[in-house]
Amino acid sequence: MPKGETGTDAHTGSVVSVVGPVIDVEFSEELPPIYGAVKVEDDGKLSNKPIFAIGEVAQHLGENMVRCISMHPTDGIVRGMKAEYTGGPITVPVGEGALGRIMNVIGEPSDTDEPIPCKERWPIHRLAPDFEHQST
Repeated sequence: MPKGETGTDAHTGSVVSVVGPVIDVEFSEELPPIYGAVKVEDDGKLSNKPIFAIGEVAQHLGENMVRCISMHPTDGIVRGMKAEYTGGPITVPVGEGALGRIMNVIGEPSDTDEPIPCKERWPIHRLAPDFEHQST
């Protein structure tokens, strides 16, 4: 999910623990669903540099906490940072504009600085297409 893109049903939580790529987040309201995208962002107030990381909810831990796997480096993420459920899963651009392009797991281009010109984005976790919709 690109920087700044959030859904309309955003919930805010707080980082409780960071161990390697694993981020535990406590929410005061409803928990985000499994595979939901959680954004951790800080402008440098709690760390020595600006932080932006997208994590994916992998487990509900109880006590209003979720365990997320970060898709970005977690260097600089500390307890107390704001974490926000984006309102949906991690999505990537699909369509003609994505053909031949190299992108990371959250759909950001890795080959050039030019954005991927696609109108449609699909979740990274979805069912495979039916056999009759596949071609060789």
